[in-house]
Amino acid sequence: MLTCEKSICTQAIQLKCVESRVENRRLHYGRFVVSPFRRGQASTVGVAMRRALLGEIQGTSITCARLHGIVHEYSTVTGIREATHDVLVNLKEVALRGESNDVKEAISSVTGPKKVTAGDISFPPSVKAVDNLQHIVTITQPISVTIELKIERDCGYRMGNLNEYKNGEFPVDAVFMPVRNVNYSVHLLGSGEATREISLIEIWTNGSPTPDEAISEASEKLIELSSPSLHVKREDVSCSGDDKGLSPSMKLSSQLRDGNKLGKKLSEDTFIDQLELPARAFNCLKEAEIHTITDLLNYSREDLSKIRSFGRKSVDQVSKALWERFDSELPHDEIHLR
Repeated sequence: MLTCEKSICTQAIQLKCVESRVENRRLHYGRFVVSPFRRGQASTVGVAMRRALLGEIQGTSITCARLHGIVHEYSTVTGIREATHDVLVNLKEVALRGESNDVKEAISSVTGPKKVTAGDISFPPSVKAVDNLQHIVTITQPISVTIELKIERDCGYRMGNLNEYKNGEFPVDAVFMPVRNVNYSVHLLGSGEATREISLIEIWTNGSPTPDEAISEASEKLIELSSPSLHVKREDVSCSGDDKGLSPSMKLSSQLRDGNKLGKKLSEDTFIDQLELPARAFNCLKEAEIHTITDLLNYSREDLSKIRSFGRKSVDQVSKALWERFDSELPHDEIHLR
């Protein structure tokens, strides 16, 4: 149990894991209770924690693969059941645990017939596979297959660029997102002036960090991000009567204080994390530089479906979240932003 030293009223804020289970090697679940808060504080913490868990937690992923003797992504090889593209997709899904920020290399050299899994890859000491049984390729004939891999550690989602690779090297869309999904809810405790709030946070990870490791790292990230604000002096902040010299974020804050514009600006300038989308859909939108609800409403369903790795299921999730949370719909006609 993690305990914060600052108190609310007479009680310290406490974080406690109330449920933890391993559904499979690549799906770990944890449920946490954070309490007690004054009214409004639990939602503030929940939003910030969810965004940090989905966007700030580092993960380790395969970013490049060299398949000896193969020159095209859609090549097929006699003796290998899968096409090259399918092998790259399987490598993309390999869940890795690593702590080093340096670029690492790994290799798999196998002679068939054999079903090659993550356990057949020789990783450096600082990297290991979460699930050694994770499938990569099926060799159906007595041939040797060698795959050289590049491994990196980062945040978010990185799409590979085929134009940057040569000599049999293929980019692998890197999923640096060990946290698969996060939900939070706020509940009241007590009554009258003694009413307090508690926040329930649910976390699913791919097993490379456990949920308790993920929430600990997210808390550290939030502290790092907010610590510069502790050293801001009043005289360093401009308080002139006009908007000249203000940053866009400061201008937005000024506009939000205008009661006549409040309802409109909250819907237009709210960041997409308020939609509480699954991690993959959220990061694909960020990769496409869709950061706010305004940005999102410039895309029709057909436009969104053309974003790489953004399937129909993700489009449905976005459409449903927009309607339920902001009473808005995606445009029906294609806008041709790309």
